[in-house]
Amino acid sequence: MRKYRLMAPGPTPVPEKVLLRMADTMIHHRTPQFQKVLKDVNVKLKEVLCTKNPVLIFASSGTGAMEASVVNFLSKGDKVLVVNGGKFGERFGEICAAYGVNVVEYSVVWGTPADPANIEKLLKENPDVKAVYATLCETSTGINNDIKKIGQVVSKTDAILVVDAISGLLADEFRPDDWGVDVVVSGSQKGFMLPPGLSFLSVSAKADKLSEKSGLPKFYFSLKAAKKSNLKDDTPWTPAVSLIMGLDTVLDMILEEGLENVLARHAKLADVTRKAVKAMGLEPFSERPSNAVTAVKVPEGIDGSALVKKMRDEQGITIAGGQGHLKGKIFRVAHLGYMDGYDVITAISAVEIVLSQLGYDIKMGKGAAEAQSLLK
Repeated sequence: MRKYRLMAPGPTPVPEKVLLRMADTMIHHRTPQFQKVLKDVNVKLKEVLCTKNPVLIFASSGTGAMEASVVNFLSKGDKVLVVNGGKFGERFGEICAAYGVNVVEYSVVWGTPADPANIEKLLKENPDVKAVYATLCETSTGINNDIKKIGQVVSKTDAILVVDAISGLLADEFRPDDWGVDVVVSGSQKGFMLPPGLSFLSVSAKADKLSEKSGLPKFYFSLKAAKKSNLKDDTPWTPAVSLIMGLDTVLDMILEEGLENVLARHAKLADVTRKAVKAMGLEPFSERPSNAVTAVKVPEGIDGSALVKKMRDEQGITIAGGQGHLKGKIFRVAHLGYMDGYDVITAISAVEIVLSQLGYDIKMGKGAAEAQSLLK
C-alpha cells in the first residue's frame, strides 16, 4: 500500500471537510437554497481577493478566465502589452493573437521577474496600448512579479492592468485595489484548495468602462451576462454546483485562519523549502521566488524527468517538472494551499532519496534536518 501526496503547483490537495461538502446531496441551481450559498460566496470572495469590485465565477479552468479577460475588453486590431516570462505569460499572448489582437511582447528571461521600468518604457513607445497582461506568480518558473510597482506604472496610463493570479493568490501578497490592478484572473485548483473547474474574474470600474467598447465575440464568457446575474446572486448558465458548495466551505476556512495568517504560513513553508534545497547543495531557479512554488535547478548529470517520475511512481509524491525549454532542467515543489511543514519535510526527504538513487552525491538527511530545524 502506498500513500500518495500531491505537491505540484495545481491541482493541490483538497481538505477532507471540503470533499464532504461537495459530496452532499445535489441541489438545483435555480432555487433560494443555492442562491443563498452563492450570495455568501460572492461576499466572501471579495474579502479574500482584497477587492470591492465584483468577482464573477465561471465554470471553467483558469484559462477560461484568461480568455474572458481578453474577449471582454478588446477589439480586433487593438494593441496590448504582454509580459512573457514563462508558459502562462506566453498563453496570454497566444489568446490575444487568436482573436486578432496585436501583441507587443515584453520577453523576460525565464526565472527572472519583469522590470517595471521596461514596462514603463514600452508603454511610452506604445501609447495606444489598451491593456497590459502580467502574472503574479509565473507557475512555470516559480517567480513572483512585483505587481505593486507594475500597477503604479500602468495606472498612469489609459491602459488596464490584467493580472493572472491563478497560482499566486493566497500565497503571495496581492492587493489589487490598492495596487491599481483592474482585472484579476484566478482559479479554484491552487490556493483555493478545490478541484479544477471554477475560475474567477474581478473587474474594476476602469476595466468595466473599457468593456463597453469591446468588439470581440463572446457568449459563454460574456462579462455583461455574468454581471447581470451576479447582481441577483445568480449565474447566467448552469454553474458547477458542487464546486461552489466546496468553495463556500473553503472561504470559511481561509477567513477563519485569517488572510494574513494564510500568507504567513505560505511564506514560512516557502522559506523552509528554499533553505532545505540549498542545504542539499541544490540551487533555486527563480531570482524573485513566489511563496506558492519553489523551482529548483536539476544538478548536472541528473535526468530531471527521471527524478519527477521516480518521485511519483516510487515515493508516491507528485511534483512538477520543467515546461517548454526547461523540461528536464528544473523541478518544482509546491507549498500551496492545504499543506503544512510535515508535507515539506516529507517532500525534501523523498527528493534526497531519489537524487541518491540517480547517482547524485548527497549527504542523506541534510535537507530534511534543515527543514526540521526551521520548523521547530
